[in-house]
Amino acid sequence: MATETERKFLVKSEFRHLAVKKIKIVQAYLSIDPDKTIRLRIADETAYLTIKSRPQKNSITRNEWEVQIPLSDAEEMMSICLPGRIIKTRYLVPSAEHTFEVDVFHEKNEGLIIAEIELKSDDEPFNKPSWLGEEVTGMPQYYNANLIK
Repeated sequence: MATETERKFLVKSEFRHLAVKKIKIVQAYLSIDPDKTIRLRIADETAYLTIKSRPQKNSITRNEWEVQIPLSDAEEMMSICLPGRIIKTRYLVPSAEHTFEVDVFHEKNEGLIIAEIELKSDDEPFNKPSWLGEEVTGMPQYYNANLIK
């Protein structure tokens, strides 16, 4: 079973000069409920369907399954998704042995910048760059599924 252990932070200062890649992302949701989300994402010219469960009890780890799908299918499926879209630019920023995915949100969420880091476990240590701000892991208002509202 695939799992995801992720921590999220607001970004308090400039980071773009450290990025090694930039990706344009459009995402929408087929289902959002307390136990799962089903997300459709187009990242540049590649499309993915992702299912995520609720985090495990007393943990930030959750089940996650992601499969690549044909871009044309994703474009058609966007029409049956829930209302609202997330439009963002993702920057990949290396930091020691990890890579932060820094999302700069556009349109309705303009001005919001969130950095995410995927870890092997809840308590895995990692380098915290000076441009990271407040940790928002587990705060529902910063879940992408809630940002479409």
